[in-house]
Amino acid sequence: MCGITGWISYDQDLTALTTARGTLDAMTHTMACRGPDAGGTWLDTHAALGHRRLAVIDIEGGAQPMRVERDGRTLLVTTYSGEVYNYRELRAELESRGHAFRTSSDTEVVLHAYLEWGEDFTERLNGMYAFALWDPRTEELLLVRDRMGIKPLYYHPTPDGVLFGSEPKAVLAHPAVRPAVDAEGLAELIAFTKTPGHAAYKGMYELPPGHTARIRRGGLILRRYWALEAREHTDDLKTTVRHVRDLLDDIVGRQLIADVPLCTLLSGGLDSSAITALAAKGLADAGAGPVRSFSVDFTGHTENFRPDPLRPTPDGPYAHALAAHVASHHSDIVLDAADLMAKANRDAVIAARDMPISGFGDGDVSLYLLFKAIREQSTVALSGESADEVFGGYSWFHNPDHVHAGTFPWASAGAADRFAGEHSGGRSALLDRGLLAKLDLAGHEDTRYREALAEVPRLPGETGLERRMREIGYLHLTRFVQLLLDRKDRASMAVGLEVRVPFCDHRLVEYVFNTPWAMKTFDGREKSLLRAATRDLLPDVVADRVKSPYPSIQDPRYAAALRAELSRVLADEDAPVRPLLDTAAVADSLADDAGESFRSATELVLNLDTWLRTHDTALEL
Repeated sequence: MCGITGWISYDQDLTALTTARGTLDAMTHTMACRGPDAGGTWLDTHAALGHRRLAVIDIEGGAQPMRVERDGRTLLVTTYSGEVYNYRELRAELESRGHAFRTSSDTEVVLHAYLEWGEDFTERLNGMYAFALWDPRTEELLLVRDRMGIKPLYYHPTPDGVLFGSEPKAVLAHPAVRPAVDAEGLAELIAFTKTPGHAAYKGMYELPPGHTARIRRGGLILRRYWALEAREHTDDLKTTVRHVRDLLDDIVGRQLIADVPLCTLLSGGLDSSAITALAAKGLADAGAGPVRSFSVDFTGHTENFRPDPLRPTPDGPYAHALAAHVASHHSDIVLDAADLMAKANRDAVIAARDMPISGFGDGDVSLYLLFKAIREQSTVALSGESADEVFGGYSWFHNPDHVHAGTFPWASAGAADRFAGEHSGGRSALLDRGLLAKLDLAGHEDTRYREALAEVPRLPGETGLERRMREIGYLHLTRFVQLLLDRKDRASMAVGLEVRVPFCDHRLVEYVFNTPWAMKTFDGREKSLLRAATRDLLPDVVADRVKSPYPSIQDPRYAAALRAELSRVLADEDAPVRPLLDTAAVADSLADDAGESFRSATELVLNLDTWLRTHDTALEL
């Protein structure tokens, strides 16, 4: 996958600046977790580019930053992160147009595609990517991010240029940047939605999905090269199901290409099972395999499982059923409460995220530990992420109260607490009342909801439920899935694991987005199209399983450990989070013997404390 960073400065000669090389090295070093295999830097008069590499394709020839030269002159330089899955077709077309290649990497294809087609080359790319192109001829930088925002890219404008990086930590490593978060930034961290372009830190931005940013003397120009559009769906049901399957066969086939060990993430749900089964079929058709698959589980979880409306069944039996059905080489990664509460693991998650994103609770730590274990055996993993957003899988898609609530449906459903294993209370319950009034989380959420709603594309004459469900789909594909993609990217890249997300292929997203809601639920269930398109690959017990999100630990020792840690923080007068707390509410929560009513709130407090303790961030509230 890789990590990228860089620094453009038009008012100084970086090659003559004695501190430039050290600063670039420091920025690049922060990306070592994303690229453990190799690193490189490139310095020119006004441009400094850094790269850390996770070698996946063309192990020997894909070193970066990579240049295209002609007659001893550098035409273009890139620091590149991601994968372009159609690079072989693009390479063949470019070769037919006279381009010569010296490597087998997709990175070099991207360089030549820009030289051939200019900025319009973005329309030809299929994949997940975030990269920078520096053109020494014009002294301009182009930042590019994939359509769905699978790969992150942050930037910080300066008086004479820009700083950028795959993660905030790369930008924060520059001495000119002072890490600070104001009230709006803190509200963005606590609210369970993702505002495109926002980065929480003052002065920093995230390049929105499907956008480029061109930096030249005099400023920065954002351009949107892709957006969801409303198009009339003319296929009948049978044709639609067939087309979804054809797309999935092609998408997974492309994403099986790697020069390193590859696996799948398998929960036993419809999404991950479909990807695992498609991967097993693709590998078998190519004379390879079996596919490797991995699941996360907790000690005693299946035996002592307590069903609830969000998670009616444990994952283990279903993951094993699918693994047996496709004859995968399967492994369970079994964790316990001590693993999830270990200080080193919790600190590692905050270090990976650079911020205390709330809403997933123990799921953040367990995902990190799952990926850490997988990385010992595989370098690339295929995930079922985003199928729920594409096909309409969450329970609130099918609950009229949440659909018509006048806010984000997942907010109406209380997803931020329910994902974290809590079914009462609220994640902000332990924060100071004055702080909450200043943050105005409800107002922040309402503003963001109305901004998103104003963007939704519509068909002429579209009314009623179909109109509303188009809105619901758009909200999930532009505001909710980003939370999950960010989480998966940081947890995986913290250990140097590349996670691919086939359901985010823009061709599939565009097609299903425009499929009528009545067709998406034709059998009266969630994700009807996906189930119909892949049922022939799945055992009935998996195909008919009711949606159950990523698992959350139910071991009472976890809640007890959270409570003990919260008690320690409350007793520490120097704890950095203490001024943000409602100490009376904290005391009340500690009196709750079970601890479940304040679970997500406690996790947020502990995450805030770790972040403030380790990141030296100023809160300007």
